[in-house]
Amino acid sequence: MLIEHAGKRPAIDPTAWVAPDAGATLEDEVFVATGAAVFHGAALGRGSEVRVHATVHLRTRLEAGAVVPIGWVAVGDPARILPPERHDEIWEVQKPLNFPEWVYGFDRSTPDLMRRVTRRLSEALGAHTGDAVIDG
Repeated sequence: MLIEHAGKRPAIDPTAWVAPDAGATLEDEVFVATGAAVFHGAALGRGSEVRVHATVHLRTRLEAGAVVPIGWVAVGDPARILPPERHDEIWEVQKPLNFPEWVYGFDRSTPDLMRRVTRRLSEALGAHTGDAVIDG
């Protein structure tokens, strides 16, 4: 997992998910709560909070001190913070961020897109089977 920080470490709950090898940037005093998800290329400003089961989408930038409420979604740069029932608005911002192309190198129109994505993900994760946990 690539998490860049400048000084104080962000606090990430063990059940939160920060995209592996994502290049996410979490500045000082960021808090990522239980069940929250931070996607590829996200940037979380100093003191921002991603609360329980909230989501920060691909290539989304949270301003310093921003809060993504419980179960809500942050999307875009700068982030729009929306409740999940506003799916159409979320998708309007999220679609041009082009998750499959930006993360896996496949256009949305690629035949058998999900089969190719899961194969690429499996290969990437398989490269870590020999990794060791280092106390630090």
